[in-house]
Amino acid sequence: MLMQCNQLIRLVKEWYVHVKEETMAPARMMQFVDQHVRDCLVCQEDIGVYAEVEKIRGFVLPESKIPKALREQDTDEVSQSRLSEDGDSEGDDDDSEGDDDD
Repeated sequence: MLMQCNQLIRLVKEWYVHVKEETMAPARMMQFVDQHVRDCLVCQEDIGVYAEVEKIRGFVLPESKIPKALREQDTDEVSQSRLSEDGDSEGDDDDSEGDDDD
């Protein structure tokens, strides 16, 4: 799904050029994006804009600059998916651990 706000699309492209030229910090760019989305009537009506902004955030910000709450949420989702995968093969893990001890 694409963002419906042409102004936001234009601004993101413009801001990203500044980030690439190192005249704007990536975190600052994302602050501008968030502020625009909060203030823009077109963005407020676009239900897919938040998912697109998060894709941009993941692309623009290095892992260490992503807000802690978002990093923890992603970590929790990965952990839960791993737990569900491990739950299916739990018996296999026990057997392999026993073989290593012998």
